[in-house]
Amino acid sequence: MLQSSTLKFLKSVAKNNNKVWFDAHRNEYLDAKDDFGNFVATIIKKTAQFDSDIKDLQIKDCVFRINRDIRFSKNKTPYKTNMGASFDRGGKKSIYAGYYFHAEPGGKSFIGGGIWMPMAPELKKIRQEIDYCFDEFMSIIKNKAFISEYKELENTPDIKLNNLPRGYDKENPAGEFLKFKSILALKYLPDEDLTSNKLVDKTIKAFKALMPLVKFINKALE
Repeated sequence: MLQSSTLKFLKSVAKNNNKVWFDAHRNEYLDAKDDFGNFVATIIKKTAQFDSDIKDLQIKDCVFRINRDIRFSKNKTPYKTNMGASFDRGGKKSIYAGYYFHAEPGGKSFIGGGIWMPMAPELKKIRQEIDYCFDEFMSIIKNKAFISEYKELENTPDIKLNNLPRGYDKENPAGEFLKFKSILALKYLPDEDLTSNKLVDKTIKAFKALMPLVKFINKALE
């Protein structure tokens, strides 16, 4: 579970997203950072029990900085209003699929994972794996545990092509999935779940349900 003070800090950042305020409340940030780090350490340990690719990760390999990269963004606010961690083979900057936890008050928190916007060579390999092993892929996303946690893959316009990639026949049974630019599954959490003593168990249950999809994607990238 996360401390209520961590959520309070994130809410305050959303209302006071500027360096002067942040510097004046740096101790609150450091407390929130430590709290989230402790949660991440627990998730690493428990996830490693069923996915050995995670066992050597450290907190710093998973947690993202709260500072925003504003160089190419119209939004110039300097800080994120969430705390996020990616549990990926090789760390958060690797090319591999993995698990993700996102804490953001206001009903914006979620558990999930997969792979987000891989580069063209990696995306090509993933599409080939889906095409060649479509029955296996469907058995994963139609599995009862997966459906119970996520219902289905994310299918929003921003992560999907309008047309099939070049080289694939329009009659291909995997066609709709070959249009995806990201392969993601997400489960949103109400704010009260973040401070519940069941948060770790809920996160691990969701990660376990996602593990076969993560392994499928990473098999394509090996």
